[in-house]
Amino acid sequence: MPLPRALLITLVALALFVPGLGAVHLFDWDEINFAEIAREMHVTGNFLQPQIDFKPFHEKPPLFIWLQAASMAAFGVNEFAARFPDAVCGVITLLVLYGIGRRLRGEAFGLLWALAYVGSILPHLYFRSGIIDPWFNLFIFLGIDRFIRMGTRDRLIDPVLGGVFLGMAVMTKGPVGVLIPGLTVGVMLVLSRFRLKLQWGRLLLMALVALVTLGLWFAVDLMRNGPTFAMAFFWRQVAMLTTEDAGHGGFFGYHVVVLLVGCFPASVFALQELLKPAGSSSTLKDHRRWMVVLFFVVLVLFSLVKTKIVHYSSLCYFPLTYLAALQLERIWLRNEAFGWSRFALGILGNTIALLVITVPFIGMDIDRLRDLLAGDPFAQANLDAQVHWTVVEAIAGFVLFGSLTAAHFLHGAKRYRTSLIVTFGGSALFITTTLFFYIRNIEAYSQRAAISFFEERQGERCYVTTKGYKSYAPWFYARTTETMPSEEVLFNGPIDRPVYLSCKITSVDEVVALGTFHEIGRSNGFVFFKREP
Repeated sequence: MPLPRALLITLVALALFVPGLGAVHLFDWDEINFAEIAREMHVTGNFLQPQIDFKPFHEKPPLFIWLQAASMAAFGVNEFAARFPDAVCGVITLLVLYGIGRRLRGEAFGLLWALAYVGSILPHLYFRSGIIDPWFNLFIFLGIDRFIRMGTRDRLIDPVLGGVFLGMAVMTKGPVGVLIPGLTVGVMLVLSRFRLKLQWGRLLLMALVALVTLGLWFAVDLMRNGPTFAMAFFWRQVAMLTTEDAGHGGFFGYHVVVLLVGCFPASVFALQELLKPAGSSSTLKDHRRWMVVLFFVVLVLFSLVKTKIVHYSSLCYFPLTYLAALQLERIWLRNEAFGWSRFALGILGNTIALLVITVPFIGMDIDRLRDLLAGDPFAQANLDAQVHWTVVEAIAGFVLFGSLTAAHFLHGAKRYRTSLIVTFGGSALFITTTLFFYIRNIEAYSQRAAISFFEERQGERCYVTTKGYKSYAPWFYARTTETMPSEEVLFNGPIDRPVYLSCKITSVDEVVALGTFHEIGRSNGFVFFKREP
C-alpha cells in the first residue's frame, strides 16, 4: 500500500470521524449499554467478565468493551472515549477497503470502494457511534477475505490470519461471528455444485486458530468462574436469534428498506450492478459472487431473525459498497454515463434532502405535531423540550440537494468522473452537517432531561433507578460504584440512602401507587421522584 495514499486516507477519515464525538450524550440503548460495561471494567479492574450494574452480563463477549475501557483510561469516562474506538475502526476500515480493492482491481477501484463506503449514510454514521458492529463487521469481512485468498494461493498466513479474525469476531459479538462465514461458504459450495476449491487442511487450521483465539478468554473465565457464564452466554444468543428482543420487531422486508435508504448513494449503484451480468474474468467473477452471496446471506438471515434493529444488517455494507464500486469503476475508467442510476439518485436523494430541509420548519412550529401524537402522551410531552430551531439547520439538506444538482449538471456535461466525486463527496459532507445541526436537537427531545437528572446525582451517596422503562443511563451518568439493591428494596424495602427515580409520564400512577416516593420535578415527558431513607 503506497504510504502517501494511506496517509491521505487516514487524515481524511480522522477529519470526518473524530470531531464532535463527545458533543452529545450517549444514546440508549446500545451506546450507553456498552459504555457502562466499559466504565464498570474501568472502575473494578475486572477485565475478564463483562458486568452491568456490577453483575455478570451474558449478552456480549468483551473485545469491544476492552477497546472502550482502554479509551476511557486514556480520555476519561465520557462520550468521546466511548465512541473513539469506532472512529479508529473507521480509519482502519477505509484503509482495508483501499488495500483489498487495490489488490483485486487496481488503484482506482481501491479508492472508489473507500469513497463509496465513507460517502454513504449509515456506513459513515456508525463510525461516529459507540456501538459494537463496526469492529464486528470488520473482523468477519477480514476473515472471509482470507478464506477467499485460500482458494487462489497456497500460503500459511491466510488460514492463520483468517482464524484470528473470525475468533476476534466471536470475541466481539458472539457466535454470529462464525455463523455468517459458515453460511456464506455453505451457499458458495451449493452454487458451485460442490466444486469450490477447499484445502481441508488449511480450513481445519483456520478453525483451530479461531478456537484458540476465542478459547484464550473462555478458558481463563472457566478456570476463574466455572461454566456459569459460558452457558448463560450461549442461551442468551439463542434467545436473541429466536425471539423479539426488547420490543424490536418488524416486517420481513425491514432490512431491504434500511439498506436502500440508509446506504444511499452507494445502494443505487449496487442495485444497478446486481441487475447486470458479472464480468468476463473468472477471478473477478468469483470474487463478485462471494460478495453477492455474503450480501444475501446477511440480508436473508436478519430478515428471518425476529429481532429487527437497524445495525443488524450492517455487515451488508461491505459487499454493497463493493458492488457499487464496480459500477463506479466502470464510470471512472471508461468515462461512461451513470445510466438509470442518475435518475434514481435524484429521486431518492432529493427525497432525503427534502425531509431534512423540512425538519427545522416543523421544529419551529412543533405544536402542529401534538394532534398526530394524540395516542402517545409521552411523545407529546417530549415536544415540550426547549429546542431552538432556526432556518440554519436546513443547510444540511441543501448541501445534499446542491451536491446532487451539481452532479446532475456535471453528468449532463459528460464530466462523469467529477459528477461521481461530487455525488459521494457531497453525501459525506451532508452526513457531517446533518449530525452537526440536528443531533443535539434530537437528543433534547428524546432523552436529555432524564440524563441531566442522573448527571446531577454524581458524587451523591444515593441509589438511582427507573420505572416503566429500562435504561443504563442511571448507572453511567450517575457514575455508580456498586450494585443497586433489588427493585423490591428500592421501592418498598429498608434503605440507607435516598433513592432517585425517573419514569415516563405514562407511568406516574404506578410510582404514586407505591406510596414511598414524592415527586421532585418534571421535564419533557419524564417525571422525577425521590424516596427518603
